[in-house]
Amino acid sequence: MVEELVAAGAAAASACVLYAIAGARVVKQYERGVVFRLGRLRNEVRAPGFTMIVPFIDRLRKVNMQIVTMPVPAQDGITRDNVTVRVDAVIYFKVVDAPDAVVQVEDYRFAVSQMAQTSLRSIIGKSDLDDLLSNREKLNQGLELMIDSPAIGWGVQIDRVEIKDVSLPEAMKRSMARQAEADRERRARVINADAELQASKKLAEAAKEMSQQPAALQLRLLQTVVAVAAEKNSTLVLPFPVELLRFLERAQQPAQSPSEEQQALQSHPAQPESRPEPPPVENPPVESSPVQPVPPLPPLPPAVPPAA
Repeated sequence: MVEELVAAGAAAASACVLYAIAGARVVKQYERGVVFRLGRLRNEVRAPGFTMIVPFIDRLRKVNMQIVTMPVPAQDGITRDNVTVRVDAVIYFKVVDAPDAVVQVEDYRFAVSQMAQTSLRSIIGKSDLDDLLSNREKLNQGLELMIDSPAIGWGVQIDRVEIKDVSLPEAMKRSMARQAEADRERRARVINADAELQASKKLAEAAKEMSQQPAALQLRLLQTVVAVAAEKNSTLVLPFPVELLRFLERAQQPAQSPSEEQQALQSHPAQPESRPEPPPVENPPVESSPVQPVPPLPPLPPAVPPAA
């Protein structure tokens, strides 16, 4: 009898241990446990750590609370200015209410993915091509609001939405490249014209200064000759101005006082310049030819009397 009681107690203890093991659960730090008792949601959410449920009566479902990175498949659409584009994006979201994420939607990941694709196509149709290429921050905020509005009821919070790439047709790429090239050429011409205007003003000022000092023009000419001759790959024809010779001639003459110059002018009055007479042009001798006698004319025929 005692042995039977001991065996029954051991069996009961074993059953209790197995029952406890069947009801033991471990919830990780980044998870939350949602318990359904006989199909009915329990208000208590199980925190991370060791927890117990009633075996065969309770059902524990773990919900991941980490931020999920989900790529949005590329969507083809037509912008507001009738340009066909292909846009893909990435979305970051997390679960903030575990019971709603389990009860309110069947699969919150699939629901968020479909909502992101629909919102992305809607954003493409409402935007211009320039906005998709240059004003992405504003589009990201609008896309985030469009996805976050229904996701709040699912216990999901949208952290960030980013448009990754905008694919354009090859014809549109070539057109944009030509437009950019034309714009850069226009700016280059404007800058070149501005430079020419400034250079012309500086040259006009330099010419005004050189007109007061003629020697400066000769020095500038010599500097230009030196700069050209440094290459040694071309033949240089240098015109030598007469003014430079006169300048050097005056520099070699000794300086005279004004009184000496007046005495020289009085002793040697200015005389008109005598121009040398041109040599006489000699006519070439004409050879005389003997006069030939004129032959006599032949006699005229006798006149014919008119008929009676």
